[in-house]
Amino acid sequence: MSEVTNTGNADEQKGTPAEASQEEISYHAVEKDGKITAIWEMRGRKHVRTIDPRSHEGRHLLGHSENQENAQSAQA
Repeated sequence: MSEVTNTGNADEQKGTPAEASQEEISYHAVEKDGKITAIWEMRGRKHVRTIDPRSHEGRHLLGHSENQENAQSAQA
């Protein structure tokens, strides 16, 4: 294992992975009138993108809750 030392960029290279590990990605469901209208992808406190819950990715993220909603609709 070799180590390359560059004093000009050493601090920047060390700081970047530490920041990335602290800012993990999370998903937040946005609800209106009891329905999930959007899914927010967040990196730390920053909003990265909005995912449509009807899209393939949105359905995948909400997979377990969609089954519960379908079950509730069938019972009503």
